[in-house]
Amino acid sequence: MFSATIAPPSNRARQFAGAYQQVGVQTMVNEASPHGLVTLLFDGFFAAVNRARGAMRAGDPQVKGSALMQAVRIVDEGLKASLNLESGGKLAADLSDLYAYVCLRLTQANLRNDEKALEECLGLMSPLRDAWNAIGESADARARN
Repeated sequence: MFSATIAPPSNRARQFAGAYQQVGVQTMVNEASPHGLVTLLFDGFFAAVNRARGAMRAGDPQVKGSALMQAVRIVDEGLKASLNLESGGKLAADLSDLYAYVCLRLTQANLRNDEKALEECLGLMSPLRDAWNAIGESADARARN
């Protein structure tokens, strides 16, 4: 009898939503501690990979490619670039190698539509995020005492 159609968001609405999101992200970055900045990078990585996985399942190559490019940039230009290889010793070198491998696997996942590669990357990065978060909780507890 009645059929309701929902109009897709206009380009202008998407621009406003994107601007609003960018302001929120910028605020979080400006207010974050150095530890918090790395936490934001990890959170962004996981969000991007999960968005790519959803796009892969939905058959949306444009969103998949964009999300995976974002994940690669977070790892390469954020996490890997922030390592101090001179003073970080073997740990920093090992993390650098791991980050390079994750970038490679994300690129392969994009080219091959390989969801297992995405799962591998999430599995490799999850313990790092968990350890980083634990360090933050420990530092926060020390700061409160």
